[in-house]
Amino acid sequence: MTLHDDAVLVLKGYEDQPELRDLYLEHLAAHPDGMYKPCGTGHLTSSALVVDPPRGRVLLTLHKKLGMWLQMGGHCEAGDATVEAAALREATEESGITGLTLLPGGPVRLDRHPIPAPCHWHLDVQYAALAPAGAVEQISEESLDLRWFAYEEVAGVADTSVVRLLESTLARL
Repeated sequence: MTLHDDAVLVLKGYEDQPELRDLYLEHLAAHPDGMYKPCGTGHLTSSALVVDPPRGRVLLTLHKKLGMWLQMGGHCEAGDATVEAAALREATEESGITGLTLLPGGPVRLDRHPIPAPCHWHLDVQYAALAPAGAVEQISEESLDLRWFAYEEVAGVADTSVVRLLESTLARL
């Protein structure tokens, strides 16, 4: 099974946000290269919000290029077997935390947002990753900063997409 095939299966099984889910599926049907950055009309990305439920906090990265506090995530790569694996890889790379596990139940949300040319859209498949007990973060070269925030602090530092992702994650927890 290809990463593209996996994404289609994951999205077909995702029951929330039906209009956005269908838009993602239409994009993949029209673009066999729609999983990767070279697809000029847009491409799927995969991300994960790292949460520490026992301590009521979330780990966000201050994105180097965007200057915004965001969840961990990014582009799918040729070695990613699944969209879920891409989210876990990105979360591990950007947080420096080993032993992350994704919250069961598949994606938590979808978020489509414009990006600068030459590509036009990121179609993000968003997961939640649970931090293991005693997790110690380590900043990556992709970040300006990496910081834990209490759940109630997120709305004051992050944009609406991150706030919605946190709300959906907490509802699933």
